[in-house]
Amino acid sequence: MSAIEVFWLSFMDNANPVSQLDRNIGMELYVTKTPGVGGKIRQLIDDFYVEEISSGAASKEGPYLIVELTKLDWDMHHVIRDLSRSLGISQKRFGWAGTKDKRAITKQKISIWGISEEELGNVSLPRVELRAIRRSNKKVELGDLLGNSFRITIRGVDMSPEEAGKRIQSISDEIAQFGGLPNFFGVQRFGTLRSVTHLVGDAIMKGDFEGAAMIYMAKPFPSEPEEIRSAREYVWETHDFKGGLRLFPRHLRYERAMMNHLVPNESDYIGAFQILSPGLKKMFLHAHQSYIFNKILSRRLKKGLPINIAMDGDIVCFVNKSGFPDISRIQFVNNGNVDGINNLIRRKRAFVTAPLVGYGSQLAKGEPGEIERSVIDEMGIDLNDFAIPQMPELASCGIRREVLLSVQPTHEIDADLNGTKIVLRFSLPKGCYATVVLREYMKSEYMKTMLG
Repeated sequence: MSAIEVFWLSFMDNANPVSQLDRNIGMELYVTKTPGVGGKIRQLIDDFYVEEISSGAASKEGPYLIVELTKLDWDMHHVIRDLSRSLGISQKRFGWAGTKDKRAITKQKISIWGISEEELGNVSLPRVELRAIRRSNKKVELGDLLGNSFRITIRGVDMSPEEAGKRIQSISDEIAQFGGLPNFFGVQRFGTLRSVTHLVGDAIMKGDFEGAAMIYMAKPFPSEPEEIRSAREYVWETHDFKGGLRLFPRHLRYERAMMNHLVPNESDYIGAFQILSPGLKKMFLHAHQSYIFNKILSRRLKKGLPINIAMDGDIVCFVNKSGFPDISRIQFVNNGNVDGINNLIRRKRAFVTAPLVGYGSQLAKGEPGEIERSVIDEMGIDLNDFAIPQMPELASCGIRREVLLSVQPTHEIDADLNGTKIVLRFSLPKGCYATVVLREYMKSEYMKTMLG
Protein backbone atom coordinates (compact mmCIF):
# COMPACT_ATOMS: atom_id res chain seq x y z
CA MET A 1 0.00 0.00 0.00
CA SER A 2 1.38 3.43 -0.97
CA ALA A 3 1.98 6.25 1.50
CA ILE A 4 -0.88 8.17 -0.10
CA GLU A 5 -3.28 5.26 0.40
CA VAL A 6 -2.23 4.88 4.05
CA PHE A 7 -2.73 8.62 4.49
CA TRP A 8 -6.23 8.49 3.01
CA LEU A 9 -7.31 5.49 5.05
CA SER A 10 -6.42 7.37 8.23
CA PHE A 11 -9.39 9.67 7.56
CA MET A 12 -11.94 6.98 6.74
CA ASP A 13 -12.52 6.13 10.41
CA ASN A 14 -12.19 9.67 11.81
CA ALA A 15 -15.56 10.06 13.53
CA ASN A 16 -14.88 13.42 15.20
CA PRO A 17 -17.53 15.87 13.90
CA VAL A 18 -16.34 19.29 12.76
CA SER A 19 -18.34 22.27 14.04
CA GLN A 20 -20.35 24.46 11.70
CA LEU A 21 -18.21 27.39 12.75
CA ASP A 22 -15.12 25.56 11.46
CA ARG A 23 -16.89 24.70 8.22
CA ASN A 24 -17.87 28.34 7.75
CA ILE A 25 -14.20 29.27 7.47
CA GLY A 26 -13.15 26.31 5.33
CA MET A 27 -11.74 23.93 7.96
CA GLU A 28 -13.71 20.81 7.11
CA LEU A 29 -11.91 18.00 8.98
CA TYR A 30 -9.49 16.98 11.71
CA VAL A 31 -6.37 14.95 11.04
CA THR A 32 -6.23 13.35 14.50
CA LYS A 33 -8.71 10.57 15.29
CA THR A 34 -8.41 10.64 19.10
CA PRO A 35 -11.45 12.40 20.69
CA GLY A 36 -10.72 15.84 22.09
CA VAL A 37 -10.61 16.82 25.75
CA GLY A 38 -13.06 19.75 25.53
CA GLY A 39 -12.51 22.30 28.28
CA LYS A 40 -12.26 26.08 28.10
CA ILE A 41 -9.52 28.53 27.16
CA ARG A 42 -8.95 32.17 28.12
CA GLN A 43 -10.64 31.79 31.49
CA LEU A 44 -7.87 33.88 33.07
CA ILE A 45 -5.70 36.49 31.36
CA ASP A 46 -2.50 34.55 32.03
CA ASP A 47 -3.98 31.38 30.51
CA PHE A 48 -2.72 32.64 27.14
CA TYR A 49 1.00 33.54 27.07
CA VAL A 50 2.77 34.51 23.85
CA GLU A 51 6.46 35.36 23.38
CA GLU A 52 7.94 36.47 20.08
CA ILE A 53 10.76 34.67 18.34
CA SER A 54 12.54 37.46 16.49
CA SER A 55 15.70 38.19 14.56
CA GLY A 56 17.88 41.29 14.77
CA ALA A 57 21.62 41.53 15.11
CA ALA A 58 22.94 42.89 18.38
CA SER A 59 24.64 46.29 18.41
CA LYS A 60 25.67 48.86 21.01
CA GLU A 61 24.98 52.08 19.14
CA GLY A 62 22.24 53.65 17.08
CA PRO A 63 19.23 55.97 17.33
CA TYR A 64 16.77 53.20 18.23
CA LEU A 65 16.33 51.88 21.75
CA ILE A 66 15.30 48.21 21.60
CA VAL A 67 12.90 47.41 24.43
CA GLU A 68 11.32 44.20 25.67
CA LEU A 69 7.60 44.93 26.15
CA THR A 70 5.55 42.63 28.38
CA LYS A 71 1.86 43.51 28.56
CA LEU A 72 -1.22 41.95 30.09
CA ASP A 73 -4.71 42.57 28.63
CA TRP A 74 -3.59 45.42 26.37
CA ASP A 75 -4.41 46.00 22.71
CA MET A 76 -1.13 46.73 20.88
CA HIS A 77 -2.30 49.99 19.31
CA HIS A 78 -3.64 51.23 22.64
CA VAL A 79 -0.42 50.50 24.52
CA ILE A 80 1.66 52.26 21.85
CA ARG A 81 -0.70 55.25 22.07
CA ASP A 82 -0.30 55.46 25.85
CA LEU A 83 3.46 54.92 25.69
CA SER A 84 3.77 57.80 23.23
CA ARG A 85 1.77 60.03 25.57
CA SER A 86 3.88 59.06 28.59
CA LEU A 87 7.11 59.77 26.71
CA GLY A 88 5.77 62.88 24.95
CA ILE A 89 6.71 61.61 21.49
CA SER A 90 4.93 60.66 18.26
CA GLN A 91 3.61 57.14 17.73
CA LYS A 92 5.57 57.14 14.46
CA ARG A 93 8.78 56.73 16.47
CA PHE A 94 7.73 53.22 17.58
CA GLY A 95 8.33 50.01 15.66
CA TRP A 96 7.18 46.45 16.30
CA ALA A 97 7.16 43.14 14.44
CA GLY A 98 3.71 41.73 15.23
CA THR A 99 0.36 42.52 16.83
CA LYS A 100 -0.43 40.10 19.63
CA ASP A 101 -3.65 39.00 21.32
CA LYS A 102 -5.20 41.50 23.73
CA ARG A 103 -6.57 39.01 26.27
CA ALA A 104 -3.20 37.46 27.01
CA ILE A 105 0.24 37.99 28.48
CA THR A 106 2.51 38.86 25.58
CA LYS A 107 6.25 39.50 25.41
CA GLN A 108 7.86 41.12 22.37
CA LYS A 109 10.54 43.54 21.21
CA ILE A 110 9.71 47.08 20.17
CA SER A 111 11.96 49.94 19.04
CA ILE A 112 11.69 53.59 20.04
CA TRP A 113 13.58 56.20 18.07
CA GLY A 114 15.49 58.96 19.81
CA ILE A 115 15.01 58.24 23.52
CA SER A 116 17.41 57.22 26.27
CA GLU A 117 17.19 54.33 28.67
CA GLU A 118 16.75 56.85 31.49
CA GLU A 119 13.66 58.36 29.80
CA LEU A 120 12.12 54.91 29.66
CA GLY A 121 12.06 54.94 33.45
CA ASN A 122 9.48 57.73 33.37
CA VAL A 123 6.82 55.37 31.99
CA SER A 124 4.32 53.89 34.44
CA LEU A 125 1.41 52.05 32.86
CA PRO A 126 -0.67 49.36 34.60
CA ARG A 127 0.11 45.77 33.56
CA VAL A 128 3.00 46.91 31.36
CA GLU A 129 6.69 46.12 31.88
CA LEU A 130 9.49 47.67 29.82
CA ARG A 131 13.10 46.46 29.79
CA ALA A 132 15.76 48.19 27.71
CA ILE A 133 17.84 45.61 25.83
CA ARG A 134 20.24 47.48 23.54
CA ARG A 135 20.53 50.17 20.92
CA SER A 136 20.29 49.62 17.19
CA ASN A 137 20.69 51.36 13.83
CA LYS A 138 17.51 49.62 12.63
CA LYS A 139 13.95 49.77 13.92
CA VAL A 140 11.93 46.66 14.75
CA GLU A 141 9.57 45.80 11.87
CA LEU A 142 7.47 42.97 10.46
CA GLY A 143 10.38 41.20 8.76
CA ASP A 144 12.08 40.68 12.13
CA LEU A 145 9.34 38.34 13.36
CA LEU A 146 10.23 34.68 12.90
CA GLY A 147 7.52 33.08 15.02
CA ASN A 148 5.87 32.88 18.42
CA SER A 149 6.13 30.61 21.46
CA PHE A 150 2.88 29.81 23.27
CA ARG A 151 1.88 28.59 26.71
CA ILE A 152 -1.88 27.97 26.74
CA THR A 153 -3.98 26.65 29.62
CA ILE A 154 -7.14 24.61 29.02
CA ARG A 155 -9.36 24.59 32.14
CA GLY A 156 -12.49 22.73 33.18
CA VAL A 157 -11.71 19.50 31.35
CA ASP A 158 -14.48 17.10 32.38
CA MET A 159 -12.45 13.93 32.87
CA SER A 160 -9.80 12.63 35.19
CA PRO A 161 -6.21 13.83 34.82
CA GLU A 162 -5.28 10.27 33.83
CA GLU A 163 -7.81 10.08 31.01
CA ALA A 164 -6.98 13.61 29.84
CA GLY A 165 -3.30 12.75 29.82
CA LYS A 166 -3.91 9.66 27.69
CA ARG A 167 -5.92 11.64 25.13
CA ILE A 168 -3.45 14.51 24.96
CA GLN A 169 -0.54 12.10 24.52
CA SER A 170 -2.41 10.13 21.85
CA ILE A 171 -3.16 13.31 19.89
CA SER A 172 0.47 14.43 20.24
CA ASP A 173 1.64 11.04 18.96
CA GLU A 174 -0.67 11.35 15.93
CA ILE A 175 0.65 14.84 15.21
CA ALA A 176 4.22 13.58 15.45
CA GLN A 177 3.47 10.65 13.11
CA PHE A 178 1.84 13.05 10.66
CA GLY A 179 4.77 15.48 10.88
CA GLY A 180 2.62 18.40 12.03
CA LEU A 181 -0.86 19.71 11.25
CA PRO A 182 -2.67 21.30 8.30
CA ASN A 183 -1.61 24.95 8.22
CA PHE A 184 -5.15 26.33 8.23
CA PHE A 185 -5.89 30.00 8.86
CA GLY A 186 -7.51 30.20 12.28
CA VAL A 187 -10.74 31.83 13.35
CA GLN A 188 -9.09 35.14 14.25
CA ARG A 189 -8.44 35.72 10.54
CA PHE A 190 -12.19 35.82 9.88
CA GLY A 191 -13.62 37.38 13.04
CA THR A 192 -14.16 35.49 16.28
CA LEU A 193 -17.64 36.81 17.08
CA ARG A 194 -18.71 37.42 13.46
CA SER A 195 -16.97 35.31 10.84
CA VAL A 196 -17.81 37.71 8.02
CA THR A 197 -14.47 39.26 7.07
CA HIS A 198 -13.95 36.86 4.17
CA LEU A 199 -17.53 37.43 2.97
CA VAL A 200 -16.83 41.15 2.80
CA GLY A 201 -13.66 40.43 0.84
CA ASP A 202 -15.53 38.18 -1.60
CA ALA A 203 -18.08 40.92 -2.31
CA ILE A 204 -15.35 43.56 -2.78
CA MET A 205 -13.44 41.28 -5.13
CA LYS A 206 -16.60 40.81 -7.23
CA GLY A 207 -17.26 44.58 -7.31
CA ASP A 208 -20.36 44.43 -5.08
CA PHE A 209 -19.45 47.28 -2.72
CA GLU A 210 -23.00 47.73 -1.44
CA GLY A 211 -23.18 44.07 -0.50
CA ALA A 212 -19.73 44.25 1.07
CA ALA A 213 -20.67 47.30 3.16
CA MET A 214 -23.96 45.79 4.30
CA ILE A 215 -22.30 42.53 5.33
CA TYR A 216 -19.65 44.36 7.33
CA MET A 217 -21.98 46.85 9.00
CA ALA A 218 -25.17 44.92 9.41
CA LYS A 219 -25.06 41.15 8.88
CA PRO A 220 -26.25 39.83 12.27
CA PHE A 221 -24.64 36.88 14.03
CA PRO A 222 -26.22 34.86 16.86
CA SER A 223 -22.98 34.97 18.88
CA GLU A 224 -23.27 38.74 19.40
CA PRO A 225 -25.06 40.44 22.34
CA GLU A 226 -28.76 41.05 21.78
CA GLU A 227 -28.38 44.86 21.64
CA ILE A 228 -25.83 44.69 18.83
CA ARG A 229 -27.62 41.91 16.95
CA SER A 230 -30.89 43.89 16.98
CA ALA A 231 -29.15 47.03 15.73
CA ARG A 232 -27.57 45.11 12.87
CA GLU A 233 -30.87 43.46 11.97
CA TYR A 234 -32.56 46.87 11.76
CA VAL A 235 -29.94 48.28 9.36
CA TRP A 236 -29.82 45.01 7.39
CA GLU A 237 -33.58 45.18 6.77
CA THR A 238 -34.05 48.96 6.33
CA HIS A 239 -30.77 50.46 5.05
CA ASP A 240 -31.62 53.32 7.45
CA PHE A 241 -28.11 54.45 8.38
CA LYS A 242 -29.27 57.51 10.31
CA GLY A 243 -31.43 55.27 12.47
CA GLY A 244 -28.56 52.82 12.73
CA LEU A 245 -26.33 55.51 14.23
CA ARG A 246 -28.84 55.91 17.05
CA LEU A 247 -28.80 52.17 17.73
CA PHE A 248 -25.16 51.13 17.21
CA PRO A 249 -22.98 51.25 20.36
CA ARG A 250 -20.11 53.73 20.31
CA HIS A 251 -17.43 51.04 20.39
CA LEU A 252 -18.47 49.82 16.91
CA ARG A 253 -16.57 52.79 15.55
CA TYR A 254 -15.75 51.39 12.10
CA GLU A 255 -19.37 50.55 11.30
CA ARG A 256 -20.47 53.93 12.65
CA ALA A 257 -17.84 55.73 10.56
CA MET A 258 -19.15 54.06 7.40
CA MET A 259 -22.75 54.92 8.26
CA ASN A 260 -21.78 58.52 9.03
CA HIS A 261 -20.41 58.72 5.50
CA LEU A 262 -23.48 57.10 3.94
CA VAL A 263 -26.05 59.38 5.62
CA PRO A 264 -25.11 62.42 3.45
CA ASN A 265 -23.59 60.35 0.63
CA GLU A 266 -26.32 57.88 -0.20
CA SER A 267 -25.13 54.85 -2.19
CA ASP A 268 -21.43 55.90 -2.07
CA TYR A 269 -20.36 52.53 -0.72
CA ILE A 270 -16.86 52.76 -2.20
CA GLY A 271 -16.44 56.06 -0.36
CA ALA A 272 -17.64 54.42 2.85
CA PHE A 273 -14.83 51.86 2.56
CA GLN A 274 -12.27 54.54 1.72
CA ILE A 275 -12.61 56.12 5.16
CA LEU A 276 -11.31 52.92 6.78
CA SER A 277 -7.60 52.45 7.43
CA PRO A 278 -5.52 50.80 4.68
CA GLY A 279 -4.76 47.87 6.97
CA LEU A 280 -8.42 47.19 7.74
CA LYS A 281 -9.41 47.37 4.06
CA LYS A 282 -6.68 44.91 3.08
CA MET A 283 -7.80 42.57 5.85
CA PHE A 284 -11.03 41.87 3.97
CA LEU A 285 -9.24 40.61 0.85
CA HIS A 286 -6.68 38.71 2.89
CA ALA A 287 -9.48 36.91 4.74
CA HIS A 288 -11.14 35.96 1.45
CA GLN A 289 -7.83 34.56 0.17
CA SER A 290 -7.43 32.69 3.46
CA TYR A 291 -10.88 31.12 3.15
CA ILE A 292 -10.05 29.88 -0.36
CA PHE A 293 -6.75 28.49 0.95
CA ASN A 294 -8.55 26.64 3.77
CA LYS A 295 -11.03 25.18 1.24
CA ILE A 296 -8.22 24.02 -1.05
CA LEU A 297 -6.33 22.45 1.85
CA SER A 298 -9.47 20.69 3.10
CA ARG A 299 -10.20 19.42 -0.41
CA ARG A 300 -6.64 18.14 -0.78
CA LEU A 301 -6.93 16.22 2.49
CA LYS A 302 -10.35 14.81 1.59
CA LYS A 303 -9.02 13.63 -1.78
CA GLY A 304 -6.28 11.75 0.03
CA LEU A 305 -3.34 13.80 -1.20
CA PRO A 306 -0.65 14.14 1.47
CA ILE A 307 0.61 17.47 2.69
CA ASN A 308 3.87 16.10 4.11
CA ILE A 309 4.88 14.46 0.80
CA ALA A 310 5.28 16.25 -2.54
CA MET A 311 3.63 14.89 -5.70
CA ASP A 312 4.18 15.46 -9.39
CA GLY A 313 2.69 18.89 -10.14
CA ASP A 314 3.08 20.32 -6.62
CA ILE A 315 4.80 23.62 -5.93
CA VAL A 316 7.16 23.60 -2.96
CA CYS A 317 8.95 26.35 -1.09
CA PHE A 318 12.29 26.11 0.66
CA VAL A 319 13.42 27.35 4.06
CA ASN A 320 15.40 30.48 4.81
CA LYS A 321 18.62 30.69 6.82
CA SER A 322 16.58 30.71 10.04
CA GLY A 323 14.89 27.41 9.12
CA PHE A 324 11.44 28.86 8.43
CA PRO A 325 9.47 28.48 5.16
CA ASP A 326 10.36 31.13 2.56
CA ILE A 327 7.54 31.48 0.01
CA SER A 328 9.74 33.67 -2.20
CA ARG A 329 11.75 30.55 -3.11
CA ILE A 330 9.45 28.09 -4.90
CA GLN A 331 9.85 25.26 -7.41
CA PHE A 332 7.57 22.95 -9.39
CA VAL A 333 7.80 19.25 -8.59
CA ASN A 334 8.07 16.72 -11.42
CA ASN A 335 8.93 13.05 -11.76
CA GLY A 336 12.57 13.95 -12.20
CA ASN A 337 13.05 15.86 -8.95
CA VAL A 338 10.32 14.49 -6.68
CA ASP A 339 12.63 12.10 -4.78
CA GLY A 340 15.18 14.80 -4.03
CA ILE A 341 12.51 17.28 -2.95
CA ASN A 342 10.83 14.72 -0.69
CA ASN A 343 14.20 14.10 0.92
CA LEU A 344 14.34 17.84 1.68
CA ILE A 345 10.76 17.73 3.01
CA ARG A 346 11.65 14.89 5.38
CA ARG A 347 14.51 17.05 6.68
CA LYS A 348 12.18 20.09 7.07
CA ARG A 349 14.12 21.93 4.36
CA ALA A 350 11.16 22.22 1.97
CA PHE A 351 7.36 22.37 2.22
CA VAL A 352 4.43 21.67 -0.09
CA THR A 353 2.39 24.83 -0.77
CA ALA A 354 -1.11 25.91 -1.81
CA PRO A 355 -2.16 29.28 -3.22
CA LEU A 356 -3.34 32.47 -1.62
CA VAL A 357 -4.91 33.32 -4.94
CA GLY A 358 -4.57 36.63 -6.76
CA TYR A 359 -4.59 38.03 -10.28
CA GLY A 360 -1.11 36.62 -10.97
CA SER A 361 -1.42 33.31 -9.15
CA GLN A 362 0.81 30.44 -10.18
CA LEU A 363 -1.25 27.28 -9.69
CA ALA A 364 0.04 23.75 -9.28
CA LYS A 365 -0.14 21.16 -12.04
CA GLY A 366 -1.35 17.56 -12.15
CA GLU A 367 -3.73 16.35 -9.46
CA PRO A 368 -2.79 19.08 -6.95
CA GLY A 369 -3.54 21.67 -9.62
CA GLU A 370 -6.89 20.04 -10.43
CA ILE A 371 -7.89 20.44 -6.77
CA GLU A 372 -6.86 24.09 -6.70
CA ARG A 373 -8.77 24.85 -9.90
CA SER A 374 -11.86 22.91 -8.82
CA VAL A 375 -12.26 25.02 -5.65
CA ILE A 376 -11.67 28.26 -7.58
CA ASP A 377 -14.18 27.28 -10.27
CA GLU A 378 -16.84 26.08 -7.81
CA MET A 379 -16.62 29.40 -5.95
CA GLY A 380 -17.12 31.30 -9.21
CA ILE A 381 -13.81 33.11 -8.86
CA ASP A 382 -12.13 34.95 -11.74
CA LEU A 383 -8.54 35.52 -10.63
CA ASN A 384 -8.39 38.73 -12.67
CA ASP A 385 -10.98 40.22 -10.30
CA PHE A 386 -8.28 40.45 -7.63
CA ALA A 387 -6.94 43.47 -9.52
CA ILE A 388 -9.98 45.39 -8.10
CA PRO A 389 -10.00 48.35 -10.51
CA GLN A 390 -12.39 50.37 -8.30
CA MET A 391 -9.94 50.15 -5.36
CA PRO A 392 -6.55 49.29 -6.90
CA GLU A 393 -4.77 49.80 -3.58
CA LEU A 394 -6.32 46.48 -2.50
CA ALA A 395 -5.14 44.54 -5.56
CA SER A 396 -3.35 41.29 -4.81
CA CYS A 397 -1.09 39.36 -7.16
CA GLY A 398 -1.24 36.26 -4.96
CA ILE A 399 1.41 34.16 -3.22
CA ARG A 400 1.86 30.57 -2.05
CA ARG A 401 1.73 29.31 1.55
CA GLU A 402 3.05 26.11 3.10
CA VAL A 403 0.31 23.56 3.82
CA LEU A 404 2.06 21.74 6.67
CA LEU A 405 2.37 23.37 10.08
CA SER A 406 5.40 21.87 11.81
CA VAL A 407 4.58 21.67 15.50
CA GLN A 408 5.12 19.24 18.35
CA PRO A 409 3.47 20.45 21.57
CA THR A 410 4.46 19.38 25.07
CA HIS A 411 1.97 19.27 27.92
CA GLU A 412 1.41 19.22 31.65
CA ILE A 413 -1.69 17.82 33.40
CA ASP A 414 -2.98 19.07 36.74
CA ALA A 415 -6.29 19.54 38.58
CA ASP A 416 -7.93 22.56 40.18
CA LEU A 417 -11.32 23.38 41.71
CA ASN A 418 -12.96 23.49 38.27
CA GLY A 419 -11.69 20.14 37.04
CA THR A 420 -8.67 18.92 35.15
CA LYS A 421 -6.28 21.57 33.84
CA ILE A 422 -3.98 21.11 30.82
CA VAL A 423 -1.07 23.36 29.87
CA LEU A 424 0.17 23.12 26.27
CA ARG A 425 3.49 24.58 25.09
CA PHE A 426 4.53 24.93 21.45
CA SER A 427 6.15 27.28 18.95
CA LEU A 428 4.84 28.31 15.52
CA PRO A 429 6.25 30.23 12.54
CA LYS A 430 4.90 33.72 11.98
CA GLY A 431 1.48 33.89 10.34
CA CYS A 432 0.38 30.57 11.87
CA TYR A 433 -2.41 30.14 14.39
CA ALA A 434 -2.39 28.62 17.87
CA THR A 435 -6.13 27.93 17.57
CA VAL A 436 -5.39 25.52 14.71
CA VAL A 437 -3.36 23.47 17.18
CA LEU A 438 -5.94 23.81 19.97
CA ARG A 439 -8.82 22.59 17.77
CA GLU A 440 -7.14 19.19 17.34
CA TYR A 441 -6.72 18.76 21.11
CA MET A 442 -10.10 20.15 22.14
CA LYS A 443 -12.10 19.29 18.98
CA SER A 444 -15.29 21.31 18.35
CA GLU A 445 -15.55 22.77 21.85
CA TYR A 446 -12.58 25.08 21.34
CA MET A 447 -14.63 27.38 19.08
CA LYS A 448 -17.39 27.81 21.67
CA THR A 449 -14.86 28.81 24.32
CA MET A 450 -13.29 31.35 21.95
CA LEU A 451 -16.69 33.06 21.81
CA GLY A 452 -17.18 33.10 25.56
